[in-house]
Amino acid sequence: MLRAPLPAAVAAVSELSDTLIVLGTAVVGTAVLTPVVRFLAFKVGAVVQPDERRVHETPTATLGGAAMFVSFLVAFAVASRLETFSDVFSRTSEPLGVVVGGAIIFFVGALDDLRPVSAPAKIAGQVLAASTLYLLGVTLFFVRVPFVGVWGLSPDIVPLITVFWVVLMANAINFIDGLDGLAAGIVAIAAGAFYLYSQELLDEGLITSANVGPLVALVAFGCCLGFLPHNFHPARIFMGDSGALLLGVLMAASTMTTGGRVVDQFSGQVYFFFAPMIIPFVVLGVPLFDTAWAAIRRARQRVPMSQADKNHLHHRLMALGHGHRRSVLILWGWTALLSGVVLYPTITGDGDGVVPFAVAALGLLLYTMFHGGIRRTASH
Repeated sequence: MLRAPLPAAVAAVSELSDTLIVLGTAVVGTAVLTPVVRFLAFKVGAVVQPDERRVHETPTATLGGAAMFVSFLVAFAVASRLETFSDVFSRTSEPLGVVVGGAIIFFVGALDDLRPVSAPAKIAGQVLAASTLYLLGVTLFFVRVPFVGVWGLSPDIVPLITVFWVVLMANAINFIDGLDGLAAGIVAIAAGAFYLYSQELLDEGLITSANVGPLVALVAFGCCLGFLPHNFHPARIFMGDSGALLLGVLMAASTMTTGGRVVDQFSGQVYFFFAPMIIPFVVLGVPLFDTAWAAIRRARQRVPMSQADKNHLHHRLMALGHGHRRSVLILWGWTALLSGVVLYPTITGDGDGVVPFAVAALGLLLYTMFHGGIRRTASH
């Protein structure tokens, strides 16, 4: 049996080791810090009281994003000392952009968790965070349109697209954060999938080792994994706007710097999967669809986007008769299926692999639509 040359084998082991160190730092850091943040949240009054539009029944601490933010900073600091990520921190200002942009959006969200901030003020904070990302190089340069070609973006429009993408991602994650564990689970699945996808691009030489996108996705994945044990139903703490907006910015940064830097077609992909900027719309299909539907719904009702309601996807699932945990698991399942639809043909190069995922998605759709009604019927 042929073995890889020793230097290559050693390099692979070192890369895996460094990856696990960064991932472990994010997971353990968040898991350990979250109870501390919960204690402090009750001390400073960062507590969400039950009301008619919320599904929890007891006062619950918020500001869980603080644990994620500190762990994100520590994980980045650790990564900067590891050989695998040396190019990321030595060749570009993008890590600084992610840190500063993440800090801005975290403090905007934390302020809202402590004292409600107006919608225009929150959008202004998101625009500031996005502008900081752009100024420090965290943006996209190309958009590949399926079956059309590559569009090089004009310098005049890049800042606008960067701001739009960050605001979209931040609000998509914030809107879906309505049930215990829902946002953290969806982002964990999406970030994990996007990290694997970015590794395929890296292995094919379509992005460079200096690209910050894979590292950001890895850290976001770890932070969500560490937070989930404290946030799954019944949640002991919520991530709050500080966490949801932070995760949105991290996912925006990762997707822009990975998908928006690819010029050449990735031969291992089929159909529209050779367009990397389409991937986030698939992997993050649940929160993005929910955001689009909320915008349409509120426009028809002539109410502002900032006005909360109980017509999001997770609320509709509960109205169908699914319980809190089952509704979350169904939406996790959707995200996992959509991620699988992207990853399977990307990794294997086999377009026929989409078929079983499409069948599974149909089964999940039927379960989602009819199981709640069956349960109610059986109970009568």
